[in-house]
Amino acid sequence: METEKIIQDYLSHVPQEVFEKAKGIKVLITDVDGVLTDGGIIYDDLGTEYKKYNVKDGLIVQHLKKAGFLVGAITGRASQVVENRCEELRFDFHYHGVKDKWKKLTEALETMELTAEEVAYIGDDLIDLPVLTKVGLSVAPADALPYVKSQVHYTSPFTGGKGVFREFADILLHAKGQLIPLIETLSHKE
Repeated sequence: METEKIIQDYLSHVPQEVFEKAKGIKVLITDVDGVLTDGGIIYDDLGTEYKKYNVKDGLIVQHLKKAGFLVGAITGRASQVVENRCEELRFDFHYHGVKDKWKKLTEALETMELTAEEVAYIGDDLIDLPVLTKVGLSVAPADALPYVKSQVHYTSPFTGGKGVFREFADILLHAKGQLIPLIETLSHKE
């Protein structure tokens, strides 16, 4: 019972309609810069690119996949460090250097035999708007631009690179009745 109360308090700010929409989601797709990262890019003197990721965001991917969700990324930048992170997290698919994210998503959905209504997408900027406005459940981090936040179903209180992906993954798992059992299974004391 204690876990249920903790989750209820943790997700009490989430509108019920978000949970209702989440019940029909089969695929979670995310942008990278500004969602999985804080949007910053660091280059050293040799031109090597660095990004900082939130480990809590990454940890939940395996649990989403075990729960039957597909997980993917569509990013506007081509970056080896991002490809490496997507591979490390074992995303089901990831597309890089994509300028028309909606076109790429529709191609991917066709091969997966899924509809846009079955997709949840997290994005934070102009390039994400064509997807955010057409999928079943759209999410923006707290630090997304105001005109992006005005177009999504849900704006997280978490910012890019600071847990927005994790919170939304928890919402998806909870909507399908899988978050509390996961926590209780992993915290079982023998």
